[in-house]
Amino acid sequence: MGCFMIWIGTNPAFAQSPTLVTESSLEIFAPQDEHVHGSSLVALPNGDLLAVWFQGSGERTADDVRLMGSRKAKTSSTWSAPFLMADTPGIPDCNPVIFLNSKQELTLVWIAVLGNRWENSILRTRKSKNYLQTGAPIWNWQDNILLQPGEEFVKEVQNRFNELPESNLGWSQYAPSYEKLILEAVEDSKKRSIGWMTRIKPLVIGDKIILPLYSDGFNFSMMAISDDSGETWKPSLPLVGKGPIQPALALRNNGELVAMLRDSGDGPTFIQQSISKDQGKTWTAAIKTSIPNTASVELLRLADGRWLMIGNDLHDGRYRLALWTSLDEGLTWSTNPYYLENDKDKKGSFSYPSLIQDSNGTVHISYSKHFPTGKTIQYKSINPVKIN
Repeated sequence: MGCFMIWIGTNPAFAQSPTLVTESSLEIFAPQDEHVHGSSLVALPNGDLLAVWFQGSGERTADDVRLMGSRKAKTSSTWSAPFLMADTPGIPDCNPVIFLNSKQELTLVWIAVLGNRWENSILRTRKSKNYLQTGAPIWNWQDNILLQPGEEFVKEVQNRFNELPESNLGWSQYAPSYEKLILEAVEDSKKRSIGWMTRIKPLVIGDKIILPLYSDGFNFSMMAISDDSGETWKPSLPLVGKGPIQPALALRNNGELVAMLRDSGDGPTFIQQSISKDQGKTWTAAIKTSIPNTASVELLRLADGRWLMIGNDLHDGRYRLALWTSLDEGLTWSTNPYYLENDKDKKGSFSYPSLIQDSNGTVHISYSKHFPTGKTIQYKSINPVKIN
């Protein structure tokens, strides 16, 4: 592991943090009462941008949750009126990710939340070859992604837990340890096969797609891997740790895959990290870095080789959203991040970013922006030349 040049706790140099110069900063739609969250962006071949998010009366407990989208034409300075992207009638649809595969098919993956429980979620996907017109894409194919991790999943969890440092924070002698409960759960083939959820865009390397997944039931992560542009999928071995979820991926020059993960484990919470040396099939046990984290991580390798990372650099909320840079493929990160948002009154909530770069080099960002007065999806674009 590299040394992370990041403070622990409060940033002593916060006042000297650099100013982020954005090319564009827009709310995709006016703040509203409905819950909107979990956006994802894709840059289309004609220069348009397409955004998707989930929207409804709540999250898993509200059955009216559906996927909505908006389009920003290359020639437009505004986003279109929202339109429907997917809706499983009577079942919440959440956590969409959208991307182009090697065949330039537009691919949408999300979860349908059965029984209003995250751990019962089913992965769904649809594709489009006709998506450059205004409004919603015309979908030509849809299916579920069904994964069935086997006994190797169980053995991997057992082995990785043996590598992790002991930690029984929050437990008493009358309660079983976290490890014991999880080790019992992984023996259940039904629990291993459902409840895997999307959040972060995949890595697309030719026909190979490495799609990050996580489980609220197990409180760790896994990848769905396709070698045929998303026609078929198989599970990786699990990415195990004390609460490493929602992995964001980047590829190093030496072939290593780096996953930076939201910390859903013992407090205080810090971004966690894991490494794969076999294109996502197996992962090291996730360990905490020194970068504070509450709710979000996103990662992007720029065309010039620099890395960007976005996250809530806090232990107590989502009222600040930071952007770090790395010149050494994630071994170290900038000590003074840029700030996409910083609400000193702590009333705002900014989380679940999406981070992409288009073919012209422009960086595009979207994230949830929630205030007591309304909720929206915020969009920003950045010229990476202006990021140090």
